[in-house]
Amino acid sequence: MYLYHPLTRRALGDLAEGSEVRQLPYVNQSRSLLGKSATEPQAIRLEGGMKSGRVAADRRWWILAVLGAVQLIIILDTTIVNIALPTAQRALAFSNADRPWVVTSYSLAFGSLLLLGGRISDVVGRRRALILGLTGFVVGSALGGAASSFTMLVIARTIQGAFAALLAPVVLTLLTTTFTDPKDRGVAFGIYGAIAGTGGAIGLLLGGLLTSYVSWRWTLFVNVAIAPAPIAGAALLLSNERNADHDPLDMSGLFLVTAGLFSLVFGFSHAQTTSWSDLYTGGCLALGAILLSVFVYRQAKIEHPLLPLRVLSNRTRAGSLLTLVFAGAGTFGVFLFLTYYLQTILGFSPVKTGLAFLPLVGALVLVAQVSNGWLLVKLGPKRMVPSGMMLAALALFGLHHVGLHSSYGTFLLPTLIAIGVGLGLSVSPSFSTATLGVEPRDAAVASATVSTAQQVGGSIGTALLNTLAGSASAVYLSAVVVSGRVPTPAVEGAAELRGYTAAFLWSGVIFVIGAIITGCVFPRRTTEAGGEVRVLDGSKLPPSPPRRSRSGED
Repeated sequence: MYLYHPLTRRALGDLAEGSEVRQLPYVNQSRSLLGKSATEPQAIRLEGGMKSGRVAADRRWWILAVLGAVQLIIILDTTIVNIALPTAQRALAFSNADRPWVVTSYSLAFGSLLLLGGRISDVVGRRRALILGLTGFVVGSALGGAASSFTMLVIARTIQGAFAALLAPVVLTLLTTTFTDPKDRGVAFGIYGAIAGTGGAIGLLLGGLLTSYVSWRWTLFVNVAIAPAPIAGAALLLSNERNADHDPLDMSGLFLVTAGLFSLVFGFSHAQTTSWSDLYTGGCLALGAILLSVFVYRQAKIEHPLLPLRVLSNRTRAGSLLTLVFAGAGTFGVFLFLTYYLQTILGFSPVKTGLAFLPLVGALVLVAQVSNGWLLVKLGPKRMVPSGMMLAALALFGLHHVGLHSSYGTFLLPTLIAIGVGLGLSVSPSFSTATLGVEPRDAAVASATVSTAQQVGGSIGTALLNTLAGSASAVYLSAVVVSGRVPTPAVEGAAELRGYTAAFLWSGVIFVIGAIITGCVFPRRTTEAGGEVRVLDGSKLPPSPPRRSRSGED
């Protein structure tokens, strides 16, 4: 479940106060994956006669409506399908071992191709990229809604994720270049941030309503109904901005990182149907590790890397990205298994399941407002982020004790609120600190890496947790058979519950490991842009001496 958007509240506040565009994620004022910003109009080639950064006032708000609709489509599809998944599994008759691929196929394609998405708009132009992305997303949605098999559904979700990776950076870049007046920009980004923050909750409710009263297929078909309006709006309102100058794309790096991530996810999933000692499973995991290692090595050597390693050299940024990886790994699977638990064990309807998640989302949003403000300044990420992860871990350990007849009001509700508070204290501020002090030339790739970290972590975590849950269920059933008992429906239900509780337990372990590692990685001080070193409690320290890179640049 994609709970956040890389547009941080810190950036929103800065924009509302009229600060420079350089602080905005996905925007770069030099050569980058997303091209030049509105502050460098000489590098922008326009088709259609409109000047960069000078959109007619009466058109800007219509453009905002178009971009808001596109953003809503992207956010909806991170949650809407989860609620419909149990019904879709029964309709298409795919196994428990296969079900995580409906989630991971989307998040893996989204995360691994996000670094490429912005570069495409440099080549084809942003209006064309937006229309192309929406068209491809609609094709994937229609294919998924009409799916007659599990394979067809996974292919459709992969197409959706790939085109979402094209849409996400283009939408934010267009929003930045359209609203250049500080006052209007603050209003526009406030609306945009509200859509990003509430889209997940809307997806949960809409997914439940469509699944209960229409069909699970309409959780995908709904995009076909929504998309024609923003496509027409983009064609009528937007000019086709594109960069006249951009760095070459690292295609070999793109292949290495995508193939490496896929091998890891496939290896974890394959372990459920075989074993951890299976040659094919071990081979896929080893291949994934090798490909990713080669990717890191190449990024340090080539002139125009897909992911400049200097972005990861800052300990605050590295700790924030690790937080998103571990949180993504721990939460994506939890939402999947909690959905199944509520519907198959407690008998909740899809609508009731969507409503059941709202207290978690509400707690997360409320705590995020505090954690991104004075709490981050007072405590700093080194103390606050690991504490939030430990709180989420304790709540997940509590979920490990759910039973066949657990009460939602007295047991599940407080636990879900605690998870929301923990995520609000850890994940939400990590989006802000992940781009803190980033160099202007690296703003785009740093912001894209933020989304990539969460999506990739979610893909790996979902596959791993599904394997661990399946193994726990199989062990329980094997013990029943060995004891001479007959596997009745009640026994099978207990085995299924054992798998869910195992997933909750291991999710908690993932958060504990993440808390320990991030607590060690986060520094006690943060270096901001301009060389000023500031402890996040507000005190200033002398600036660090400049370090010379391999290329001789400071």
